[in-house]
Amino acid sequence: MGTLASAVSMIVRPDAPTRPGPLRRPAAARFAARFALVLVGLGTLAGWAVSPAGAQPNSCAKHGCVDVVAVNGLVDGIEADFIVDTLASARRSDGVVAVVLQFDSGGSAVGDERLDQVARAIVDSDVPVSVWIGPSGSEALGGAAELVQVADSSGIAPGASIGDVGSQRLSVDEFGDLFTGKKAKGLEGTLTGQAAVRAGLVTRFSPTVGDHLVNLDGVKTETRTEDGERRTVPLTTVRFSKLPLTTQLFHTVASPSVAYLLLTIGLGLLLFEFFTAGIGIAGVVGALFTVLGGYGLAELPHAQWALVVFVASFVAFGIDVQTGIPRLWTAIGLVGFTVSSVFLMTDFRPTWIALIAGIGGIAATMITGMPAMVRTRFSTPTIDRDWLVGESGRAATPIDPEGNVKVAGGLWRARADTDAPVPSGDAVRVVAVDGVVLEVEADDTALTDASDPSD
Repeated sequence: MGTLASAVSMIVRPDAPTRPGPLRRPAAARFAARFALVLVGLGTLAGWAVSPAGAQPNSCAKHGCVDVVAVNGLVDGIEADFIVDTLASARRSDGVVAVVLQFDSGGSAVGDERLDQVARAIVDSDVPVSVWIGPSGSEALGGAAELVQVADSSGIAPGASIGDVGSQRLSVDEFGDLFTGKKAKGLEGTLTGQAAVRAGLVTRFSPTVGDHLVNLDGVKTETRTEDGERRTVPLTTVRFSKLPLTTQLFHTVASPSVAYLLLTIGLGLLLFEFFTAGIGIAGVVGALFTVLGGYGLAELPHAQWALVVFVASFVAFGIDVQTGIPRLWTAIGLVGFTVSSVFLMTDFRPTWIALIAGIGGIAATMITGMPAMVRTRFSTPTIDRDWLVGESGRAATPIDPEGNVKVAGGLWRARADTDAPVPSGDAVRVVAVDGVVLEVEADDTALTDASDPSD
């Protein structure tokens, strides 16, 4: 994160001044104050997010309780803490006969040591721990599949899958080789439903969580007739829980696609805000998105070199944005942004939809949107545009004495001599630059070359 912070600071406060001095101090002060408020708010939320899960009220009836805990998304630091804290809470509660972890997880984003700690909490739990992979369409892949193997029992719904472990990350010395014999099929592929049961990757086939619960040891049941069918239902009280809302926010941020898009939008808004007349809502939102995206990225395995290129690409965009014309640095920025987007995250990558949205959105913004915005509204007279002097173009509107011209691929405000107005469509040549206004005159040479006596 240190690299990200230093790179972002290059975008927000580059060395080259782009506005007169008196305007920068108040703007910077306002930005610092608002950014500090954002950080304070994030710190408060983070404090809530990492706080241990509170024990549920002891509402267990005479038949005891089963806690069903939803584990959705990657097993990151937040989910790891949630699992460990839930098991510790169950141990302290009277009447809890089992804990069921309801898995729908694409893998583990924590280190091997932390994954060992979660597995150790499951193995050492005084309360039996079972895993149900469901409902249909759910999955337990990678490190999540390894946690299934150390649970006391497990079940899987039809259409749910388990596998894609690769190589075992849990300590073989402590937990043994978890994928021997038929289970080895789960190392390189996924198995669904009954196939996973036959391979020994899960204990039983359980179409619903209710079917899974009634087969757990310690759960008291009874048989009832419902709609003409006899069904076994638990008498034991079932309590469902999931991450609190504030904690869920940070868990969601730590998903690859969300972290990538937040970081992309955040840096884009900061770049936009840099070229405005003052610090406004775009700067505050950009700072918030950048911090949230950086937090999410820090929770995920990522390539440091790609992060440096990712942030540096916005510096390259800024060089051309201030000229109002997308040129070489825009192309360099787009290449760097595209390459770093693809390789930024290593084990868990954003979806192709997120990548296309991010790359396509940035390309459209930097090639057309941002330069047009700077030229028409936010440009400043301190930016060097002397290279435009001598350039030829064409009047987009009548210039009498002011209008618009198309020069070097961009639309510019222009001014001509009051005694020599330029009709729309005529060729013009830039003779001087006054801030954001180009002073032009009719390009007689171009008109002469364009005329053909044979016409």
